[in-house]
Amino acid sequence: MHIVIIGNGIAGVSTARHVRKISDHKITLVSSESKYFWSRPALMYVYMGHMKFEHTQPYENWFWEKNKINLLQQYVERINPQSKTLQLADGGVLEYDKLVLATGSLPNKFGWPGQDLEGVQGMVSKQELESMEAYSKDTNHAVIVGGGLIGIEMAEMFHSRHIPVTLLVREGSFWNNALPPEESQMVTREIQRTHGIDLRLETELKEILPDAKGRARSIITNKGEEIACQFVGLTAGVHANNSLAEGADLETNRGFLVNEFLETNVSDIFAVGDCAELRKPATGRRGVEAVWYTGKLMGPILAQTLCGNPTEYHQDVWFNSAKFLDIEYQVYGSVGNKVREGESHIYWEHPEGRHSIRLVYETASGNILGFNLMGVRYRQEVCQAWIRSETHVEEVLQNLGAANFDPEFFRQYEHEVVDQYNQQTGKQLTLKRKKGLKHAVAVLSKLKI
Repeated sequence: MHIVIIGNGIAGVSTARHVRKISDHKITLVSSESKYFWSRPALMYVYMGHMKFEHTQPYENWFWEKNKINLLQQYVERINPQSKTLQLADGGVLEYDKLVLATGSLPNKFGWPGQDLEGVQGMVSKQELESMEAYSKDTNHAVIVGGGLIGIEMAEMFHSRHIPVTLLVREGSFWNNALPPEESQMVTREIQRTHGIDLRLETELKEILPDAKGRARSIITNKGEEIACQFVGLTAGVHANNSLAEGADLETNRGFLVNEFLETNVSDIFAVGDCAELRKPATGRRGVEAVWYTGKLMGPILAQTLCGNPTEYHQDVWFNSAKFLDIEYQVYGSVGNKVREGESHIYWEHPEGRHSIRLVYETASGNILGFNLMGVRYRQEVCQAWIRSETHVEEVLQNLGAANFDPEFFRQYEHEVVDQYNQQTGKQLTLKRKKGLKHAVAVLSKLKI
């Protein structure tokens, strides 16, 4: 059997690797972006000079041949489900028995005048890294449109080269559609205190103006202000790259619609990662979850199905992480941008305003629902185990030291969080003095996870 995977990002490669672990099926990875898999979250560090591009490749070049995974650097123009073939840009045809779509996502464009000018782009691909590098040579000022994770990364990239940046955010504080108010304000302050990044809140892009050569020379905001620039970063979110649905009768909404086995409506065609949309997502979850971790989790599950062991994909406890300049961010479980009906929050923030811990729990039962961490690291396996096991918030609080990622070298704030809970509830909980890895192992053993 020949399994063809379009896209060699984390979702496609995870699928290929796990198919190879459990079978000897023929595997072909197709990508027009790059021949070898590389880590997309590391993109910014290449530009910033912290690593070379080859350092972002987790596997040596010989890995693919050794594991009999064929690599084809080509662009797929069309899927022909009736003949089970792919039409390639060079005129070639590739046959498949089972096809996996792992085509990722693309930057959003909202029809802004000038959005297709030279020097206007997003930041999700190797080619966009290369063009950003080229444009930076004569960029004296950059404008970034959008207050999400990619936007702040791009701002930091320019900042690392002392290129002034204006960041347009339509909301009243940074990423307040995802972060609770206190954390959103914390990131807003961090950006505002960073010299060289000009944060414009409640400001939107209206138009991008060209120079005589067709390159961006300035932007006009919705407030009528013109800001001179030679580069415009479009980071107002991403959307699934589902263009291959055309002519293939593949059903789409935001992404390729898939069932619990990650199957599309067309026989022997599957989808994983950013481009896949679950028809029946879990309660409170989205059908498309365009994060690195989702692609990594989907791959091994789909590999089982492809190899004759049909296995359902279930959305695990939500996890995401990022970095807002010098503030690290982690979220586990269900944490909304406001307190929702039926839930309670414990929120502690350091007086200096750059560290915070938020615990969310169900008011009636006391079961822990989520963690939101700013400038603090907690162990993923411990936090997710507590959420899966519906552990009572007071049990979590008393053992909170088990979650601390590195108690030896980083300041711990678990006592302050317990004190905050006691103040809110009138309880007199105490933090168990056990801490570190041994405590984490003990907690996980107790939960049988």
